[in-house]
Amino acid sequence: MKLVIITDAWAPQVNGVVRTLSKTREQLLEMGYDVVMITPQSFMTVPCPSYPSIRLAVFPYRKLSIMLNNLQTDAVHIATEGPLGMAARRWCLRRNVQFTTSFHTQFPEYLRLRLPIPLSWSYAWLRRFHRPAVRTLVPTASQKQHLQSYGFSHLHLWGRGVDTQLFTPDNIKQLDLPRPVFMTLGRVATEKNIEAFLTLELPGSKVVIGDGPDLPTLQQRYPEVIFTGAKFNKELAAYLAAGDVFVFPSKTDTFGLVILEAMACGLPVAAFPVTGPKDIVIHGKTGQLNWDLQAAALDALKLQKTDCIAYAREHDWLKSSEKFARMMFNNNDAVSTETTLLQHPVN
Repeated sequence: MKLVIITDAWAPQVNGVVRTLSKTREQLLEMGYDVVMITPQSFMTVPCPSYPSIRLAVFPYRKLSIMLNNLQTDAVHIATEGPLGMAARRWCLRRNVQFTTSFHTQFPEYLRLRLPIPLSWSYAWLRRFHRPAVRTLVPTASQKQHLQSYGFSHLHLWGRGVDTQLFTPDNIKQLDLPRPVFMTLGRVATEKNIEAFLTLELPGSKVVIGDGPDLPTLQQRYPEVIFTGAKFNKELAAYLAAGDVFVFPSKTDTFGLVILEAMACGLPVAAFPVTGPKDIVIHGKTGQLNWDLQAAALDALKLQKTDCIAYAREHDWLKSSEKFARMMFNNNDAVSTETTLLQHPVN
């Protein structure tokens, strides 16, 4: 069976959306599905304002229509709400083609950090975008509840996985730093709230892995912090394995894929009790969730690395991709009754 996935987020971008779609595609191909990706790589693009590393397709509808007309596909999935996503939605509606969508990013919250635009306006636009879809896939139960509060419907849970062959506690980067080592990983940008981590008074060392528009400013402001820049694959896993606690300061992520990756490397997690962390972290066992992030980080030091590793190994990309495939090709609403394993409310 053939599946077409349309996404505005793709390589060389480095983020959770790209990793999720890449690993899902990889697993689907191994399962025998024919998966076609339509990405900005096939179109003329321009830099996204404030994120020049993100390229957005320019007037993609005509070319996208030709591509979709020539692909005799069994299912269409629109992964993002950007120019390609909007063009694909328009094509599907004009031809009465059923499609699914997914909700990866809390754009209203991201946008409000930069412009005084009410959340209700942004969510109204997103609600309109997703309304015609047969299903809208969301990563966590709390994200589903959040969207329902804004009037979204036909929401279905689709969790995430982790590559436990890559992310392990065995390949450790030797860091000549005072212990304990508190780490964070992600795009160095306003919406990731990294400064909440940098301002904590913690013993030992702080390490930030990642790149982004705020990196030069934060490097100057916090010279005592180690900024490694972007790391990938085995080198990334080695850096994570060298830490003692993973601090996740974001309040706007829909999931937080890096949390699972850190736990697979043996790091307990310190985070705020918000969407993403509260769905993934088992409070008091694989991490500490607290509005006092400093207390959470210090308490996480007392947790067992083995519990984090064992938990991460329960969640692989194969299970996630199998569920994704069922929701792409099964028109029976019974799939909506399935739940994700990643539901662990804070005590």
